[in-house]
Amino acid sequence: MLNKSVTVIDVRSSEITAVVAERGVNNTFIIKSSFTAPYDGYAEGKFLDVNGFGEALASVVRRTLAACGDKVRTVYVGVPGEFTLVRVTDNVISFSSLKKVSRQDVRALENASAPAPEKGLKLITSGCLYYVLSDMRRVVSPVGMLTDSLRGRLCHYLASTVYTECVESVLSQFGGINKINFLPAVHAEAMYLIAPEKRDEYAVLFDFGYISSTYSVICGNGVVYSESFSLGAGHLALYLTETMEMPYDVAVAMLEKVNLNSREGASAMLEYSWQGKFYRYPAAEVKEKLREALDGICETIEECRQNFTERNTDYKTLYVTGESALKIRGAVDHVSGRLVTNVSVIAPQVPYYDKPEFSSLFSLMDMALKDRESHSLFGFLNK
Repeated sequence: MLNKSVTVIDVRSSEITAVVAERGVNNTFIIKSSFTAPYDGYAEGKFLDVNGFGEALASVVRRTLAACGDKVRTVYVGVPGEFTLVRVTDNVISFSSLKKVSRQDVRALENASAPAPEKGLKLITSGCLYYVLSDMRRVVSPVGMLTDSLRGRLCHYLASTVYTECVESVLSQFGGINKINFLPAVHAEAMYLIAPEKRDEYAVLFDFGYISSTYSVICGNGVVYSESFSLGAGHLALYLTETMEMPYDVAVAMLEKVNLNSREGASAMLEYSWQGKFYRYPAAEVKEKLREALDGICETIEECRQNFTERNTDYKTLYVTGESALKIRGAVDHVSGRLVTNVSVIAPQVPYYDKPEFSSLFSLMDMALKDRESHSLFGFLNK
């Protein structure tokens, strides 16, 4: 069962999913097992309940091992944007004369570009934004090309040891697992969801999570800028709770009942029954409060746009994905109007899973399978 399969763990800010999958025809996926467990999530670079996270992670791993007959030896674990730091380097190596670039030359450039160790961070992998040859041609793969120098803009993904050590501690309970490969979710989503021709000219991706969200700028085969912040659909529900004296569970339900684009009469009400009690709220007020909360998220996105100064991306389409992308009907249109930019929801092009809530999982599956199928030029560092 596991000869061609990978075991992937996707850690979102509301739940953890573990899958065993292999590549299907036409670059699709065959999912052989899938288990999910909810937990309290993370914010500000920390788990809200470390023990709760450990229990949820152990739960999905235990069930996965049982389904596979305890034959899992290697596990790929996604690192959320909240626990990932992106470092970009720009280095040049020169040759004594014109030569064809070899894989060894590229590795030498990568090794020379590795960032210095930083306390509390662990380098998990690197990727290339692009390479520049001596004739100033910009390429993604320079191997076999003639040049007397090679410049490389590389991105390096560093994971918080708060995250990696917590994961390693939990997985150490399972003696059969002898290798953990950490995958940067921001890179996986960028490579899987955004087409190469769009990445070549810079693309912007916003992963709208439940508690934590990530804004990334993508260039070539890597991420040139990434910023995470503790805002998501959960905070929209919390805003309703605080401003309308609405129970949190009722507020969560209201997110899916409201439509910001609809036109109701002044007396229209939104209704929900919870724990034997019936709740009614004016539809117009609920919508107004949600627009206010969304404006706060838009302001944070605008700050990210201003902080990235390498290239003007204001005119770029904002690709939105994540479990909260379609949580509120009309939210995408509101964000588009507020930011004065085109906003497009993006998701895996996979039957039955073509929803943004599956983006991180399928992106990580794709990255893990590619690593297993043929180790990329920037393979995983020895753990």
